[in-house]
Amino acid sequence: MSVVLFTLGGTIAMAGAAPGGVVTRLTGAELTAAVPGLADLAEPLDVRDVRAVPSADLTYRQILDLVDAAGAAVAAGATGVVVTQGTDTLEESAFLADLVWPHQAPLVFTGAMRNPTLAGPDGPANLLAAARVAAAPAARDLGVLVAINDEIHAARFVRKTHSTSTAAFASPNAGPLGHVIEGEVRLLTRPPRVPLLPPVDPDRLAATRVALHTATLDDDVDLLDALARDRQGLVVGGFGVGHVRPALAPVLGALAERMPVVLTSRTGAGAVLRHTYGAVGSEADLQRRGLVNGGLLDPYKALVLLRLLLATGADRAEIAAAFARHG
Repeated sequence: MSVVLFTLGGTIAMAGAAPGGVVTRLTGAELTAAVPGLADLAEPLDVRDVRAVPSADLTYRQILDLVDAAGAAVAAGATGVVVTQGTDTLEESAFLADLVWPHQAPLVFTGAMRNPTLAGPDGPANLLAAARVAAAPAARDLGVLVAINDEIHAARFVRKTHSTSTAAFASPNAGPLGHVIEGEVRLLTRPPRVPLLPPVDPDRLAATRVALHTATLDDDVDLLDALARDRQGLVVGGFGVGHVRPALAPVLGALAERMPVVLTSRTGAGAVLRHTYGAVGSEADLQRRGLVNGGLLDPYKALVLLRLLLATGADRAEIAAAFARHG
């Protein structure tokens, strides 16, 4: 039995100085060699370098390919799987993986906020914690997890909430599922898993495009039409509980007649309401115009879910039902 580590680059694997900043140089073997205590774990680590790219350059297809490789590792006997990547898109990668991860074995994402050239880099501790979570019986059947800063988060809830802090990751709507304390994995709650999405055809996924519009003060109505052109779906990050300026409401209603339009909140926590406010541009008004309520999902996770649903051929009713389950 072993824990398999897939490395995708990012701050956790950066070292050395280049003109203009640090660069990715550490292989998985070099990365793990720098982690005190990792070699002493009961489960040996099977290190597999995938690619060293900034997380901003990752694609859905790459993440889905990684999920397939992780699944093959579990089928071959791995106790769990760890993925290291850059933190900029970690919340989206983990959520994407969670939508299709069918195994009881933990799939654990982690990364770092401080690169190894800085004082107090957090990468080694995060990698050690992630390996412990991936090997822990208590972490089974929780789907995809994020282990960072000695906290354990569910992929469906976690968000990056700070640009530089080592405590950047939080789950504003749920809190962490548990912690790693003195090397022990302590799970405090076990949310039920949400049904998985059906398999996604990679070519169809590549051809499926979804736009994201975030509501702003004095919003540009004309921009919305241009943004949604040649797209199969749209996610709206509305004000507060799901509001937009009144002038946007009929435009969004017209778009909802030809594509799924999902309403979320730009705030980063809390749900889109359903029937509290009734003015033009309110959540109730937008739902009457055909927008799908995104619930507790933030705009970025809603975009991931909508794009995968569209790529599987889901119709409007199936999309609304999926957001009711996941949101």
